Amino acid sequence: MDAMVTNLHDLELMELSERIKARQVSSLEVTRALLERISAVDRTLHSYAVVTADIAIEQAHAADAEIGAGRYRGPLHGVPVAVKDLFWTKGIPTAAGMAIYKDYRPHEDATVVRRLAEAGAVLLGKLQLTEGAYSDHHPSVTPPRNPWNADYWPGISSSGAAAATAAGLCFGSLGSDTGGSIRWPCAANGLTGIKPTWGRVSRHGVFELAATLDHVGPIARSTADAAALLHAVAGSDPQDPAALLDPVPDYLAVLADGVRGLRIGVDTAWNCDGVDAATCAVVSDAIETFRALGATIVEVTCPDVTQAVDDWVPNCAVEAAVAHEVSYATRKHDYGPVLASVIETGRALSGCEYQKILLRRLELRGRVAALFGTIDLLLTPVQPFPPLTLAMIRSLGEQPELIAQLQRYTCPFDMTGHPTITLPGGFTDAGLPIAFQLVGAHLEETTLVRAGAAFQYATTWHRRHPAV
Repeated sequence: MDAMVTNLHDLELMELSERIKARQVSSLEVTRALLERISAVDRTLHSYAVVTADIAIEQAHAADAEIGAGRYRGPLHGVPVAVKDLFWTKGIPTAAGMAIYKDYRPHEDATVVRRLAEAGAVLLGKLQLTEGAYSDHHPSVTPPRNPWNADYWPGISSSGAAAATAAGLCFGSLGSDTGGSIRWPCAANGLTGIKPTWGRVSRHGVFELAATLDHVGPIARSTADAAALLHAVAGSDPQDPAALLDPVPDYLAVLADGVRGLRIGVDTAWNCDGVDAATCAVVSDAIETFRALGATIVEVTCPDVTQAVDDWVPNCAVEAAVAHEVSYATRKHDYGPVLASVIETGRALSGCEYQKILLRRLELRGRVAALFGTIDLLLTPVQPFPPLTLAMIRSLGEQPELIAQLQRYTCPFDMTGHPTITLPGGFTDAGLPIAFQLVGAHLEETTLVRAGAAFQYATTWHRRHPAV
């Protein structure tokens, strides 16, 4: 693995942004370099579903002209990024990993895609994902590979976004998280990701998996990069009435605020019970780093999330069945077996069973909210074991207890809608990344950014790159 930046494509988004702003490098130069790199590297990584080379070149030309004329839009101006192929892009294929949408070309951009364009970002293309953003790829899709080691899982639904960002095939990306699909890919690929508060980012023009669980957020190399992306896309949206109306703070303004005085909660029993030694060591080291930086570490007892983990699949299944009601009825034979199975599960659940799940979600949400009356952040693993091999992932269907373990730290916070940030915190002896997450109170993304930036000022885990 490379410990330090040696190539242009290894720069963090904000580092590149400063160079473009100062006209030390042109957007066109960087964009052409990345398109060449995608052509050379992605034939084995399979992270892109669609490469939009002509659009990227056109946008890069425009960015250079605007910057040269003194019309600088901000930190994303001229920076090449990509988006999960879940977000509508006007006139550009948007398949959501599904065979039935392989030729679908939306008539408009998703709100987040439009906001990236308004920020001056350059769109390199659309990134591959699991079918309908659920847990497995359609049989016709070649899954993305982990750039650190192709024998290991690259994470779930947003794996294309994470693989491309880690491999230097874009400087940041947008993904989505319904049960862990920003956090697992970030953990598997050594990246930083923010799952915002539910509703903080508009879902207009985003293929739906489960409406009340879907979160849209950035995948990047650093907290600063993720903050810049989040700031560009967050905010209310009349086309998504569920998008929160609260003003969007300047996330970049808190990068240097540090963690002195912040109360970080740690449930030692929950964090360590059934967790492997390498992950425990990463969590322990992170706690000590925050303590040394001036945070107050508070021992807490988290609400029991066992039922929430059990409830996540049927909850997601009902909402997926609604999202696919029309297309599944007419084109069921074009669905892959895993997505079809979850839709059938949702169709079979009774209204009474679903209502009980909703009531339990409300209770858990209240209990987690109460926890943040005593702390500012909660620190947990992302998963209780180091990176999984593809062979182990293929056996998940036969090991329901392993699936529950994988979900224990992720899906509960989709059920409650609380924001999280995933941070690289170490590596296995085999050279695979290990991450931890911080959870915040609703709409406390600024606190997550403060803490993430402080940790990354003090450590260099996020600056390591896979040798691809």
